[in-house]
Amino acid sequence: MQEKWQQATQVIHAGHIPNEHGALVTPLCQSATFVFDNAEQGGARFAGEEPGFIYTRLGNPTTAELERKIAALEGSDCAAATASGMAAVSAALLANLQNGDHLIASNAVYGCTFALMNSQLAKFGIEVSLVDFSRLDEIEAAIKPNTKVLFCETPVNPHLKVFDLDAIARIAKAYKLVSVVDNTFMTPLLQQPIKHGIDIVIHSATKYLNGHGDVIAGVVCSSREQMDVIKYEVLKDIGGVISPHDAWLILRGLKTLDVRLQRHCDSAERVAEFLEGHSKVSKVYYPGLKTHCGNGLVGHQMKRAGGVIAFELEADLQASIKFINQLELFSIAVSLGDAESLIQHPASMTHSPYSPEEREKAGITDNLLRISIGLEAVEDIIFALDKGLAAL
Repeated sequence: MQEKWQQATQVIHAGHIPNEHGALVTPLCQSATFVFDNAEQGGARFAGEEPGFIYTRLGNPTTAELERKIAALEGSDCAAATASGMAAVSAALLANLQNGDHLIASNAVYGCTFALMNSQLAKFGIEVSLVDFSRLDEIEAAIKPNTKVLFCETPVNPHLKVFDLDAIARIAKAYKLVSVVDNTFMTPLLQQPIKHGIDIVIHSATKYLNGHGDVIAGVVCSSREQMDVIKYEVLKDIGGVISPHDAWLILRGLKTLDVRLQRHCDSAERVAEFLEGHSKVSKVYYPGLKTHCGNGLVGHQMKRAGGVIAFELEADLQASIKFINQLELFSIAVSLGDAESLIQHPASMTHSPYSPEEREKAGITDNLLRISIGLEAVEDIIFALDKGLAAL
């Protein structure tokens, strides 16, 4: 794939290798294992002396095309597709942490990422510190002799705070740390952390990359040196690899990623402006608004602000829940990037692993709602929100 081709072209063509039958669409190689011509060939492949497929947990032609495409879009050497977004997070962290190591992460991350760090990693003697990544002095103050990894999301799930990736990468390099960024909310079409010096980028491919709400998957992007550990040690042994059918579905979904994102972003910008001007909404979190503290990064680090919005109602917990239950058009669900507009209550849903004290420190209030703007007519989305707010 030529570098001069735009990402809108790459989502369709990058990584594709013509197949022997001339099929336009990438074939689905739904096979668990692969036959060797002879025993010597099998031994040579296991020894890494001959290219070729062995067993789908170690690699598959359909999965390999997805990995090549995502790596091209992110600007990384390699990518590894995983069984879920959490498998991607786990693989990236376990490849770089061991007993006695220290991880520094943003104090607001996806709830299951938070649980992995504070419940699972602790079992293996890995220490975790949570700080505000918008405060670079807090990051540096938390660094210890045993610190190995910096981890954050940007924009942050759920309240859309954004962090300066250039600054985070500089800190990581100065202290010889591995930097890991969850780029799920942006996708590589809106933000490419590796181009800002980040070492590892992860995605929940369940979301925008697939775009149709019918796949659970993840992806890790990194250098070839990192990928040798992530893919051929951690993922191989733990087994959190993607199925070929899911890889095939994501390849299909990626073909429309550029046009879908344009619609998501266009609509989200209008919805955010509507919410910001509504008397029943106390605060709107959306980087595309000039009132957002990270708006200056839009156009530099982020091409656009994405399709997810968080906002706080002028209401208590009970009224906020009632608003969700009565809202038309929106489905109550805990994902994003689908054709359907979705709404959820982070404090009781995606971020329920946090204690009330931890949620307060992370800025996740009881009246905070998160919406994923779908592909419906934006006038209908705004009408539904206006009607729901009027009933508060």
